[in-house]
Amino acid sequence: MRKHKLLILFIPLLIILSALVIYEYVYLSVQDELAATSESAAVKTKTLQKYIQLIAEKPELEKLLAALKEQRKADEAKLVEGQTFSLAAATLQDTVKGIITSRGGTISSERVGKPEDLKGFKVISISIDAVIPDTRVLGDIIYSLETRTPYLVVKEVDTRVRNIREPRDFIVKFDVIALTAVK
Repeated sequence: MRKHKLLILFIPLLIILSALVIYEYVYLSVQDELAATSESAAVKTKTLQKYIQLIAEKPELEKLLAALKEQRKADEAKLVEGQTFSLAAATLQDTVKGIITSRGGTISSERVGKPEDLKGFKVISISIDAVIPDTRVLGDIIYSLETRTPYLVVKEVDTRVRNIREPRDFIVKFDVIALTAVK
């Protein structure tokens, strides 16, 4: 009978201890796993909402990109083209020589100056000595240089009369600068 009383006492104790073990190791771990899964689902839902929002903004971004590309092309048209600094300087020289010779001037010398950095651009400078027939042609040349695209700036003009007794021809030194995107 004593064993029977002991058994009756130990069985409920064993059931309570096994319930505590099941609660500690099974139930709480399942709860932690469920909490981690729900947290992961919340993070994934938030990320998915951000992606959906970005996808919704895609047409606007494409329009903005197209507008920026067109603006970049328009801005590049204002710069002297050339893959290297030397080629850009040669392009600038050819442009200025073409303007001067098309209006009856003759070129006596040309020089390329040192490039200068200007916030991502290079400033190209050239000096050209020319003989110009009269002041109207000089005005036309300066106007043509200043109003053309790509933008050219006449930095300095030094004018002297070639023959003081017959003041027809002028010896003119042009310092012309332009911008290029060559790095």
